[in-house]
Amino acid sequence: MRRRALRAAAGPERQGAAVGSQDDFQDVSLNTHSFSMSQSHPRMPVHPVHRGLRSTFVGILANTLLAATKGIAGVLGNSYALIADAIESTTDIASSFIVWGGLKISALPPDDDHPYGHGKAEPLAAVVVALTLIAAAIGIIIQSVREIVTPHHAPAPFTLAVLILVVVAKETLFRFVFKVGVGLNSLAVKSDAWHHRSDAITSAAAFVGISIALIGGRGYESADDWAAMFAATVIVFNAVRILRPAIREIMDAAPPAEFEDAIRQIAQRVDGVIALEKCFIRKMGFSYYVDMHVTVDGALPVRLGHDIARQVKDTIRTSYPNVAEVLVHIEPSDLLEE
Repeated sequence: MRRRALRAAAGPERQGAAVGSQDDFQDVSLNTHSFSMSQSHPRMPVHPVHRGLRSTFVGILANTLLAATKGIAGVLGNSYALIADAIESTTDIASSFIVWGGLKISALPPDDDHPYGHGKAEPLAAVVVALTLIAAAIGIIIQSVREIVTPHHAPAPFTLAVLILVVVAKETLFRFVFKVGVGLNSLAVKSDAWHHRSDAITSAAAFVGISIALIGGRGYESADDWAAMFAATVIVFNAVRILRPAIREIMDAAPPAEFEDAIRQIAQRVDGVIALEKCFIRKMGFSYYVDMHVTVDGALPVRLGHDIARQVKDTIRTSYPNVAEVLVHIEPSDLLEE
């Protein structure tokens, strides 16, 4: 019986079981294809950071063009809401470079000083982006108050056409980048996407404010400044929405229960596993690290217990390539009776 059990536990190891490479906790994806992997070349995975870098680069180019357009139109058209929108786009450029750097660092392999890799750089980038959004919103509110108490002319009508173009462009960018972020389960990329959505919101609010100022005439000149203040509060809300899951990830908060349940079920289906006592999972950038206590027959030799642990590890990593490492502690079944 023990020889058959040994062959069953060691079988996948001899067959060369495929092992995957490294890949807002509420939006965690259980998709096993987070890493793009060719069926014909299963050992040649493409790191997901490259998709995130491409989407970030697109955002940088678009924001540079839009910030210049809105800034010039805001100055010539006498609209502080549009100028504030240009300022927000400028912060988008800076935050996108932060995301870019965070993604590049998170993709670095483990080294002697960072044995678990550099994945924490990714949520750290998200935290910086969120704080940048909050700072930009505070600056917009302060300047809006100054504009409200200072008499000025109503904005020029042509600024409305600029704002329509901006809303369409930024909402399109948001959908594109957010889709990439969800596919990668990347807080940094999703925070970059919300920067685009915040920009679209500020532009939409500016459109409403300028329209009121133009339609209302004398006495309504500050309507676009009030619109800028409203947009700033929306920016703060979105920043907090980005900040909370990023902090949770940095503090190694547990992923959703359904992900842990899926990992547990996979481990318990391995031959030789009697029970699963503990299962701890934490996210590190694009990857997950699993620590678990597996109960096996206490009379089994050490070698067979090791082979069962290896099979548990290989089975989990084959099912979920975004699980970078599985640490299995073997418990003898005798302890279940104590």
